[in-house]
Amino acid sequence: MITHLNGKLVEKNPTYVIIECGGVGYFLNISLHTFSQLKDEESIRLFTHLQVKEDSHTLFGFVEKSEREIFRLLISVSGIGSSIARTMLSSLSPTQIRDAIANGDVPSIQAIKGIGAKTAQRVILDLKDKILKVYDIGEVSLQSNNTSKEEALSALEVLGFVRRQSEKVVDKVLSQDSSLSVEDIIKLALKNL
Repeated sequence: MITHLNGKLVEKNPTYVIIECGGVGYFLNISLHTFSQLKDEESIRLFTHLQVKEDSHTLFGFVEKSEREIFRLLISVSGIGSSIARTMLSSLSPTQIRDAIANGDVPSIQAIKGIGAKTAQRVILDLKDKILKVYDIGEVSLQSNNTSKEEALSALEVLGFVRRQSEKVVDKVLSQDSSLSVEDIIKLALKNL
């Protein structure tokens, strides 16, 4: 497999670059993130991913190894092909995608063109554990807690509890342990209501 290319930048476009290495010109598909990171230097180095299909061999280029890793994680999800993964990396930075997945932020992923609610949920479901493990990220974040809190409050309302009373109990539960899952928040809140 080709892991990276060092060579002369022959052509640079928002969706692809051509790099000449040893007299051979390589066509690499890139994201807008990589395009924005590329400097107009004659000699460049891009990390690559080679996708082999029955009818084609396609090279993708990335300025950073981390972007290539996020790309590989994304294409491992059923329903996410290389073009959608590249669109995701063109819409959000690799760090934003990583954080959105780690925090279970469906609206951010769903905001990307071509990604529906079910696909966004599948991306999070399939990749959250991998992202948390690989990048050693704690699940605790302000956004995550607010989302968990809102989901717990909605569930308690459906169960017939008054929102104002439920909110006090949920806040008390979260003040003791802010890393609780929605299910745990609801269970502990039910004990105190």
